Amino acid sequence: MSVRRFRVLGTVQGVGFRPFVYRTAVSLGLDGWVANVDGHVEGEVAGNLRAIDEFATRIRTEAPPLADVRLVGLSTAHAVPRQGFHVRRSAPGPVRAAPRDVPPDAAVCDACLRELYDPTDRRHRYPFINCTDCGPRATIIEGLPYDRVRTTMRRFPLCPACASEYVDPGNRRFHAEPVACPVCGPRLAWADQRGEDALRAAVKAIAGGGIVAVKGLGGYQLVCDADSHDAVSELRRRKRRPAKPFAVMVRDIETAAYLARVGGTERAVLTSPARPVTLLAGRGRHSLAPQVAPGVPRIGLFLPTTGLHHLLLAEVDRPLVVTSGNFSDEPIAIADDRAHRDLASVADGFLTHDRPIRARYDDSVVRIADRTRITVRRARGLAPAPLPLAVTVPLAGLGAQLKHTFTLAGDGRAYLGPHTGDLSDVATYDAFRRSFDDLKRLTGIEPKILAHDLHPGYLSTQWALDRHLRRIPVQHHHAHVAAVAAEHGVRGPFLGIAYDGLGPRGGRHPVGRRDPRRRSERLPPCGQVRDRAPARRRRGGTPPFRTALGHLLDAEALGTPRPSPGLVRRFTDLLDPAEVSAVRAMITRRVNCPRASSAGRLFDTAAALLGLADAVSYEGEAAVCLEAAAGTAHAVPLAHKIVRVGGLWVYDSTPTVADLLERRASGEPVPDLAAAFHLTLAHATSDLVARAVEEGAPRTVCLGGGCFVNGRLLVEVRRRLRAQGLRVLVGGEVPVGDGGISYGQAAVAAAQVAKER
Repeated sequence: MSVRRFRVLGTVQGVGFRPFVYRTAVSLGLDGWVANVDGHVEGEVAGNLRAIDEFATRIRTEAPPLADVRLVGLSTAHAVPRQGFHVRRSAPGPVRAAPRDVPPDAAVCDACLRELYDPTDRRHRYPFINCTDCGPRATIIEGLPYDRVRTTMRRFPLCPACASEYVDPGNRRFHAEPVACPVCGPRLAWADQRGEDALRAAVKAIAGGGIVAVKGLGGYQLVCDADSHDAVSELRRRKRRPAKPFAVMVRDIETAAYLARVGGTERAVLTSPARPVTLLAGRGRHSLAPQVAPGVPRIGLFLPTTGLHHLLLAEVDRPLVVTSGNFSDEPIAIADDRAHRDLASVADGFLTHDRPIRARYDDSVVRIADRTRITVRRARGLAPAPLPLAVTVPLAGLGAQLKHTFTLAGDGRAYLGPHTGDLSDVATYDAFRRSFDDLKRLTGIEPKILAHDLHPGYLSTQWALDRHLRRIPVQHHHAHVAAVAAEHGVRGPFLGIAYDGLGPRGGRHPVGRRDPRRRSERLPPCGQVRDRAPARRRRGGTPPFRTALGHLLDAEALGTPRPSPGLVRRFTDLLDPAEVSAVRAMITRRVNCPRASSAGRLFDTAAALLGLADAVSYEGEAAVCLEAAAGTAHAVPLAHKIVRVGGLWVYDSTPTVADLLERRASGEPVPDLAAAFHLTLAHATSDLVARAVEEGAPRTVCLGGGCFVNGRLLVEVRRRLRAQGLRVLVGGEVPVGDGGISYGQAAVAAAQVAKER
């Protein structure tokens, strides 16, 4: 008889891995044991050596769907375990150098759904149904190893029936830590009503046009009838969210396909265990209220994540707006008392329950562009699953200011924390600090290095400066493209295209081994006329017409004549003369008017000149309107010019702006001009890259920055670069916008440390 000790690293806790190991060992006739130890799984097996080898192969290749096995190690053991195979009680064990994976939450599985709707099953209509293949994970874990006593479920003692399932190796709830039933588990509440009565009260409120705050997996959600014009409009008014599209939860994939275009890639994403909100092209034949996504042809759809969501949709029998339980720019509410206090002016009632939420996780958001998944927001269901990163020294990337995330990294992988929001909000800043400490404790990563943005005004930067650790500053756009390179495992030099809306150079092409000092091309700077009203800045930034005036009146002189005064007047005559005069004075005197290069602000300019966005209520709104106007229209590109300035190739956007004004004045349709703008920026990008490659730049191109959430721009740019024979990469798991900055910062810091060694 041979005896081997095994150790399995990866996402192997909270995913049904020990029951899987048990069944595998028993099927092969092996004796031994398995247990959660610290953040991994360990055990011993005894029996025929060939069976042990088969055992090792199976646990590596046939793991449960939510598991991610990175390493299976075998070593010789001498003590023969007792007869039979057993699941041992977990023990914390010694703290190890290897980080511990925290499993993300997973949507309710098909097997649990069948029980949910089976009148003969004891969990019939139980909202908190789950098993080893589904249910809450990251949002309830208080410590590792992952056992019930270290989750928020510890306050719910198992009833005899659930306890019997929990210890039965043949049951799919064997060691399912969130296991519960109507007898022993969490219960719904609505005012003084409980259980089914509470559910009925919530359904009645929603069906009657009300707004209900529902306690979800990672925080409270605001829910209303997506078909009701009045309900959606009232939700916008109360939530102070005038235009940003709402997400819509639908009952099944068939309903999603009726409302929007769902291809194979979209179907796979929608039905994945993460159940992210997926931005889809609407079919235009639905009954959804126009206020769900005003002026935008795309709909953010997602499928139910919990038994509670399934029951709500089944009872209301129509799509539901399901949005974060907060006011715009604030963190989603997770504590019951805080939710009742903060959302009292928004919700007509609260459908809550008595299971605490340990960690805040908003809904994830993704988009499909030409069969490529683009992550807009990495949160519930996706975070904090590990990502690859060549790092040996524990470190942290602290992210940006907007769409904030942080990253903890060590021992070859990184943990991108959940979406936080705008750090300028005090509550959001506090949420970041708590989430950072929690994930640090769970993963066991104690950073020795902090990577942060160069911007001294970012609160994440200021937080880093207050710590007594080594700090590595990383330029914002360098972090964007480094994130893409790191996700795809790029080891050698690459050419990066960073297009976003912030910072001194939002369109920039760094070249090299994640070296921020080499630059090849850029967009031309112009006056960025800031809005001095803090409230308006928080609602989306400077009005696009001010940005347009900056381009018209203060673009860098590159040898191209500015638009004629007559064309400029055609635009300025539509504006308040006092505003135009004030902006002219600000530009002339250089007051609150820094010169900057930004692809995002160029989008703002085009949207303003086409009359698509006079003001914005959320960051990126003008660009969203411009993409929506472009649709699938075919167009002739606008004029553009590539010039050499001080050794750099520069895209001169002045001819583009002038041509846009002239063609608008000639009566060319706005959709055609919006499409032409996208096409022009793609052509200019392709021309810049071609010149860089001719001069020796790498042939691997990484596209980063929030502008590449724009599907039309991404597809056009990628098509033209591929036509040059280039390898073109874009983020998939890591958000392409500022939500991926922290991962890019960590990648740059890791590369710098490796170079030093």
